[in-house]
Amino acid sequence: MGEREVSGMAISAVEFERGSHPVDAIEQVADINEWSFERSAEDEIAILVQGIWTDYSVSFSWMEDFEALHIACGFDMRVPEKRLVETMRLLSLVNEQMLFGHFEVWLQDGSVLFRHAIPLSGGAEANDAQIECLLKSALTSSERYYQAFQFVVWAGKSATEALDSVLFDTVGEA
Repeated sequence: MGEREVSGMAISAVEFERGSHPVDAIEQVADINEWSFERSAEDEIAILVQGIWTDYSVSFSWMEDFEALHIACGFDMRVPEKRLVETMRLLSLVNEQMLFGHFEVWLQDGSVLFRHAIPLSGGAEANDAQIECLLKSALTSSERYYQAFQFVVWAGKSATEALDSVLFDTVGEA
């Protein structure tokens, strides 16, 4: 058992065994909820979840090198070049309010997605509560801010106007 040094910090070089693959637990959750999913590789699963405003494509990835379970939650929206700057302003305002995860725009195709990861260092297992928290934070955040992105991208609203309109909480349903 040796130690490595990273930025002045001693890191143990102990190898831990993991009892099960973290993505296996995600597959069980998707199966129980009867969500459409595809296990494209041992370390990845893609799930389609129906939301209030749109359907969400949720992807979980096990990142072995970092011992982290990563989630990306995207929705069908492409930011055109002319709305990119205002969308980036909105991202900044939204991300200031996030406790878990963040939103970003992939410049390759203009898609908006929520991302987050939880470390499972030292052989830690992802439990049901952690998986539920990860998934819930992705879906709740996406549902909460989806319309703000719509207002900026398609209605031409400013980031502040769009955010103010979705943060206005109503009580009950009409």
